[in-house]
Amino acid sequence: MPKNKKRNTPHRGSSAGGGGSGAAAATAATAGGQHRNVQPFSDEDASIETMSHCSGYSDPSSFAEDGPEVLDEEGTQEDLEYKLKGLIDLTLDKSAKTRQAALEGIKNALASKMLYEFILERRMTLTDSIERCLKKGKSDEQRAAAALASVLCIQLGPGIESEEILKTLGPILKKIICDGSASMQARQTCATCFGVCCFIATDDITELYSTLECLENIFTKSYLKEKDTTVICSTPNTVLHISSLLAWTLLLTICPINEVKKKLEMHFHKLPSLLSCDDVNMRIAAGESLALLFELARGIESDFFYEDMESLTQMLRALATDGNKHRAKVDKRKQRSVFRDVLRAVESMVG
Repeated sequence: MPKNKKRNTPHRGSSAGGGGSGAAAATAATAGGQHRNVQPFSDEDASIETMSHCSGYSDPSSFAEDGPEVLDEEGTQEDLEYKLKGLIDLTLDKSAKTRQAALEGIKNALASKMLYEFILERRMTLTDSIERCLKKGKSDEQRAAAALASVLCIQLGPGIESEEILKTLGPILKKIICDGSASMQARQTCATCFGVCCFIATDDITELYSTLECLENIFTKSYLKEKDTTVICSTPNTVLHISSLLAWTLLLTICPINEVKKKLEMHFHKLPSLLSCDDVNMRIAAGESLALLFELARGIESDFFYEDMESLTQMLRALATDGNKHRAKVDKRKQRSVFRDVLRAVESMVG
């Protein structure tokens, strides 16, 4: 069950949020000494050239690809924060490409270095930008915004601040996940990032259960529907189902025991059907999820007994030694490696 969270203390290795001159944020939005008006989300996209005029950095796309420089020289920390301030401003740019590149640049920087104090001071601004991009942006921009949301929660860690972010962005992420007209790639990324944000930030058991149900309603559509069907054929929705399953499995680890028991009863005998999917990533996700379910079950009951154990271990063993010539070598190698571990874990947990 989610524990009560207290306000965070700065993380080790975090930077001082007030570092750098007060003029840095202002000059990041200037072009050749003249002020550049930032217009959020006009219908007409501006040229990405506007980014090259921002003093202090070239354009966010290069920063998104390269990430922050190694911070081992005097003044480099201040330079990074200066660049990030400029990128934060650019999340409000007219150009969708500029906004997307800025979001990716910020995400890559935060994924590379703890910047707790810097982020703490700007979390509301970042949250507002992410919210706008999720609501108004298209597929790639929504994916970049969702990814930044999850990294933002990771930077802040469990606490009041990340809870506030989840309360603001959670309903929007959930809406995109469940929106059949939205881009499949955006829905997939939102499912993964929503799971991560909820895992870190949720302190509301009702919201946790609601999130689990939302994810269940998606990945269970891949379960076998007909008794005489032996193979699940992948569809364009399979990538979404995989992300939803993995996010659901992650959140199951913070559920109270009674809720875990309910989920085990609901899914233990259906989840193995996903091992027959023709998509290697779905087979792997199902195997990893099964291994975790066995671990949770054994943690609840030391003498846990799974009645279909013989059939399940046969399936797992077949996947761990799969030599199907119709499957790509890379897929077979990856699958065999994963399922050797899954088989070993499942067998050890049932004694």
